[in-house]
Amino acid sequence: MNPIRRYEKIMEVLLMNKEVTVAELSERLQVTGKTIREDLSKLEEQGLIRRIHGGAILAQDDQFGILPSKEPIAKNAEAKVEIALEAIRHIAKNDIIALDGGSTTLEIARRLDNQPLTVVTNDVYIISELATKDQILLVVPGGYRVRNMLAGSEANSYVRQLNIQKAFISTTGVHPEHGLSIYTCDLIDFKRALIDTARETYVVIDHHKFGQSALRTFASLDEISAIITDRGLTTENAKPYRDMGIRILTSGYEHGDSNS
Repeated sequence: MNPIRRYEKIMEVLLMNKEVTVAELSERLQVTGKTIREDLSKLEEQGLIRRIHGGAILAQDDQFGILPSKEPIAKNAEAKVEIALEAIRHIAKNDIIALDGGSTTLEIARRLDNQPLTVVTNDVYIISELATKDQILLVVPGGYRVRNMLAGSEANSYVRQLNIQKAFISTTGVHPEHGLSIYTCDLIDFKRALIDTARETYVVIDHHKFGQSALRTFASLDEISAIITDRGLTTENAKPYRDMGIRILTSGYEHGDSNS
């Protein structure tokens, strides 16, 4: 078992039990106690756990060990709920999906039923939300922490080995010329791994982000399957994207249909 997979398994155990011993992990993962102690040191460096005599506990047990004390207040909360409900229409039982980090994808996680489903995510808030839904197989690629998300080359490589059916991607802006963009390069490789791996890629954004562009483009519009947004998007603002052949899904219909 490679290190990133062991980190994932260790965090799964801690998310459920909040405390574990080196001996328990050694037996469960079939590696030496020395290897487990090295793994725990790596996770402690990332601020995910705290070492104790003979084992480890979550760094903050009231927040699943990987969350700050408060979640950020989501802007445009009603729009995000609307987007989440539409996104869930495209998720079926037993799907393998990926939820990129972000407040809109967090809303999707909150509204997922506890059903047979595999969810890949690097967002610590989403991990917290889904950890208690025992029918959902939660896959956490690991990596180092960048604000509320995990990133790193090992995580990106791991994602590229997966059979993801549907990825739900967040972005700072969507623009006809500049595509999908964000302000920091730290998370670009993870987003690219999801887009390159998934059979279908849905961008989930509220209508305020249309026509906007940030510093770094991470994908062009022809790489995505559809954009899911809220009903605040006007026909005029949707037109440049429709003219490019981009599907825009809003509350049960495709933007530009006769129902719009």
